Amino acid sequence: MTDARTLRDLAVQIEACRACPRLVAWREQVAVEKRASFRADDYWGRPVAGFGDPSARIAAVGLAPAAHGANRTGRVFTGDRSGDFLFASMYRCGLANQPTSVGRADGLELRDSYVVAAVRCAPPGNRPTPAERDECRPFLVRELTLLPSLRVIVALGGVAYDAVWSTRRDVGVDLPARRARFGHLVEQRAGAYTIIGSFHPSQQNTFTGRLTEPMLDAVFVRANQLASANDSAAR
Repeated sequence: MTDARTLRDLAVQIEACRACPRLVAWREQVAVEKRASFRADDYWGRPVAGFGDPSARIAAVGLAPAAHGANRTGRVFTGDRSGDFLFASMYRCGLANQPTSVGRADGLELRDSYVVAAVRCAPPGNRPTPAERDECRPFLVRELTLLPSLRVIVALGGVAYDAVWSTRRDVGVDLPARRARFGHLVEQRAGAYTIIGSFHPSQQNTFTGRLTEPMLDAVFVRANQLASANDSAAR
């Protein structure tokens, strides 16, 4: 378990991690070979820490950096179609100052929200192994713990949903006897947090209509409602 005391210290630890040989080899290979359309870009090619408001009440957890998205830009969900869809929704719901995300210096600021991935390196085929997910989980546990105002976790996809529940178990939260099965807008309390499931904003989901803009907006509207309600209950 990482003992980082600040988000910045944790980010330094994450960005230096070389624990998973397969992921290290892939992320660095992609950073050298590059995609033709990004040939002039200087790829990040390292693990990617979370990003957002340190006082966030809402955190969105995705799967992993995209090979030519965050593995290129160095900021989670930045520079790919999934991020375009996600940040546009967060902007419409008052959780971001702009609807686009193209690079670390593009001026994007998250409001009352934080975005992070369950796995910190781009995996081949976008499929981390169970062992790789487990290796990364202490980073997710600590990053969520370092958000003192956190009330709601939006899990983007089934893998992220499982990872979030595992983090709650790891910190000894008294979990419900039966965990709700993953689904879009499924919600369940887990200790101090409410977990909401959402289909992942991947092109596979958005291009086919499985996830639409109103559907993702509904998730963040509900997250805002629950964050306010949980704040009131805490007081």
